[in-house]
Amino acid sequence: MDHDATADINSPHSMGTTIIGVTYNGGVILGADSRTSTGLYVANRASDKITQLTDNVYICRSGSAADSQIVSDYVRYFLHQHTIQLGQPATVKVAANLVRLLSYSNKNMLQTGIIVGGWDKYEGGKIYGIPLGGTIIEQPFAIGGSGSSYLYGFFDQAWKDNMTKEEAEELVVKAVSLAIARDGASGGVVRTVIINSEGVTRNFYPGDKLPLWHDEVEAHDSLLDILNASEPMSI
Repeated sequence: MDHDATADINSPHSMGTTIIGVTYNGGVILGADSRTSTGLYVANRASDKITQLTDNVYICRSGSAADSQIVSDYVRYFLHQHTIQLGQPATVKVAANLVRLLSYSNKNMLQTGIIVGGWDKYEGGKIYGIPLGGTIIEQPFAIGGSGSSYLYGFFDQAWKDNMTKEEAEELVVKAVSLAIARDGASGGVVRTVIINSEGVTRNFYPGDKLPLWHDEVEAHDSLLDILNASEPMSI
């Protein structure tokens, strides 16, 4: 069956993706891949799917890029007004419920799943999953996007309570790299955001620094590296 390439280019921008949020004993860590696609065409291989809402709250976006961006823009605006009125930062629960309200009120028009994570002085680190339809679920960890299908069993085995920051970040990076290896809609680099009482730390893991899994081909800077290799590469 012939494939129409123009149909891919004209498709809506979609973040068939892998997004993850986990809690640890001092805060939360959010992680995501970076591939944005339109059909089979990769529109952006290094997009940032972890978006800031306030100084202490971030979201991971999946589904329609346009829908998730407009939801985050509206919530950021409302939280700014909320902070001015109260004279203090909004809590993670307030931010998550604003996302839930917008998602549920527009559930027939939006195609986006979101993970909200952050830290506040009242409840510490919190993760909320808000999938399609606007349900809100508080969880110790949340995974979303097309790559999540490959990770549920892995998290059942690898997840544990009261992880250290280092253990939690290692888990997130490992999980995203596993999803990238199996899910054709996930790829690129891995970004993480660590949120705790000390503030926010962003980390970046390029594709050639990620672990290789079964049958994966090692990353190369150029096709010339493969052609000039002393030994032939089997694919």
